[in-house]
Amino acid sequence: MARVAIVTDSTADLAPEVCARLGIAVVPLNVHFGEEVFRDQLDLTSDQFMERLRRTPDLPTTSQPSPGRFEQTFRELAADHDEIVAVLLSSKLSGTVQSALLARDAVADVIRVEVVDSLNASVGLGFQVLRAADLAAAGSDAAAIAARLATETGAYHLVFFVDTLEFLQRGGRIGRAAALVGSILSLKPTLRVDEGLIVPFERTRSRAKAIKGLAAFAKGLPRVERLAVLHSTTPEDAAALADECVSLLPRSEIAIAKFSPVIGTHVGPGAMGVAVFEGEPA
Repeated sequence: MARVAIVTDSTADLAPEVCARLGIAVVPLNVHFGEEVFRDQLDLTSDQFMERLRRTPDLPTTSQPSPGRFEQTFRELAADHDEIVAVLLSSKLSGTVQSALLARDAVADVIRVEVVDSLNASVGLGFQVLRAADLAAAGSDAAAIAARLATETGAYHLVFFVDTLEFLQRGGRIGRAAALVGSILSLKPTLRVDEGLIVPFERTRSRAKAIKGLAAFAKGLPRVERLAVLHSTTPEDAAALADECVSLLPRSEIAIAKFSPVIGTHVGPGAMGVAVFEGEPA
């Protein structure tokens, strides 16, 4: 049986203990505050990031890992694995996939690497990573895992709302016109990741209605195999939303995750979301 390593990046928003238990290697993206550079989730936690964001007048920026960082990870894993599957942040939101492809080519004579574009973000990506780990544990090889994930892309969903569109607009992740409309109307815009891009989903006029909209989205899916509630700064609201979703899964199976500093750079404080993997068709 081939020993397949699973690699992802820090925007998957998976708990460190989950990655450690499953042997998932995480390559960090970077957060820049002026001249200072922090490795996402390593040098800067989500709570530290939000505290710093409150104190700084300048919006931070983000950058993908270098090809060299991926190459180092791949070479280290080659010591005790036969193949690697790297499941990464949507190529339409970041250059992370491109960095990994360059690293894949650099290690081609050492180990086979399959790079998977999740076309998703946060735990929408994270659930694909967990799926890859499950398939590897069941004995699938790297090519089979990559092929399965590619066919299942439409079964992973990420829907979220932000308190303000300022962060997404300034980071170039949503159009200026959409940001302006949301600001003028004082809406709580709900967005989703669709084919790798962030697109409008619903417009609500209050935070309470936006939270109810997240629950309604999850409840409206035909199947729910995995479910996570996401937040930037509001753990109490996240816990209440998880409680609202117990008709879908037992409460103990609904994860609550914080957006990573890189994701937080673009969604800002107060953001919340749900990530869902529908599972295989019955």
